[in-house]
Amino acid sequence: MRSTGFISIIAIVMASIDLYVFQVVKMLSQGSSSRTKSIIFTSYWVLSISIIVIFISLPYLNTERWPKNLRNYLFATIVGFFFAKLIASVIFLMDDLRRLIQWAVAKIFFRNTEGESEVNEGISRSVFLSWLGIGIGGTLISSLVYGFSNKYNYQIRRIPLAFNNLPPAFQGLKIVQISDIHSGSFDNRKAVEKGVQMVLDLQPDLILFTGDLINDRTMEMLGYEEVFSRLRAPLGVFSTLGNHDYGDYVKWPTEEARNQNIEDLKTLQANMGWRLLMNEHVVLEKQGQEIALIGIENWSAKARFPKHGKMWKAYPGAEKYPFKILMSHDPSHWDAEVRPKYGDIDLTLAGHTHGMQFGIEIPGFKWSPVKYVYDQWAGLYENGKQKLYVNRGYGFIGYPGRVGILPEITLIELV
Repeated sequence: MRSTGFISIIAIVMASIDLYVFQVVKMLSQGSSSRTKSIIFTSYWVLSISIIVIFISLPYLNTERWPKNLRNYLFATIVGFFFAKLIASVIFLMDDLRRLIQWAVAKIFFRNTEGESEVNEGISRSVFLSWLGIGIGGTLISSLVYGFSNKYNYQIRRIPLAFNNLPPAFQGLKIVQISDIHSGSFDNRKAVEKGVQMVLDLQPDLILFTGDLINDRTMEMLGYEEVFSRLRAPLGVFSTLGNHDYGDYVKWPTEEARNQNIEDLKTLQANMGWRLLMNEHVVLEKQGQEIALIGIENWSAKARFPKHGKMWKAYPGAEKYPFKILMSHDPSHWDAEVRPKYGDIDLTLAGHTHGMQFGIEIPGFKWSPVKYVYDQWAGLYENGKQKLYVNRGYGFIGYPGRVGILPEITLIELV
């Protein structure tokens, strides 16, 4: 009942926004022919009503049996149009408030020509702001549609990192980090294979995967375990668990089924040749010198995500090694626990945010809405001698695309 009530409220909000935006569409259509108006109005309402009907129907549909692509694109369309109209409505509302204030001022202070002049002057401004709202909303929708083509547009980011305490044998060590594969969202095996080959072409010494191999179920890796088992490196391939790997976002028939899913995921990674680190550390040796690699289960400072990670279990014994790398899926772990309690961990590698798969990145500037939730959400962060790198994610989930924040393969070279 609570879910149905919530959906009803959202549907009412959507319908109200549609009505509000339609008033602007009508105003901007003045001067058009009757045929043009008919086409515009009919198209607008057919699309708007269809989206609302589909949204209301979702709780009663067995969407898990739908083709994966259909679910993803349908979700993106509904959310995309909602936010496009919402943003446009904010601009329209600002203009309406401006005109209301202007009208009130005119009524109170200008009873003759001055007031009329103020109102008349505002008409062209209103038209401009109306077109601005339509333009911004249309740009958002267009960018989301364009982003569908970017979901496999893997970008290699080369990050040289200098550490004074790095043992000489590890100078020039090439680490490839990938994160957030989300195999349950894949729909193009060849594109995924291309990304894996890009990793291999970098000839890394070490490959580290920082969690979220699946969306919910281990069976999502069927057909892709062979692809990712091709990943090999002289010092090994190591992995950790992310929040999605626990199957917390799907309803299981029993707790035993959920636990079995996690065990199956562990077995699958072992069969792929990956060494899954579960609150433990391993020692990497090269030319008789050693560094520590620590891997913990998901640990988040955000209340809605689990805290399975146990640094108190993984860290002891690692303190004697001169250089330490930590794999921890959620970047909020860095500020919350790693920096305050483990000041000798030199490099932390995380993922999780995907950069929200939406934002702007140009030289010297990056922005995404996710920055208002996570202080560290993409790229390199430093505090004193400690460094954190947040990978933007290899895969995608929810929205089947990428706008501005492209999928990432990170090549870190220790120098």
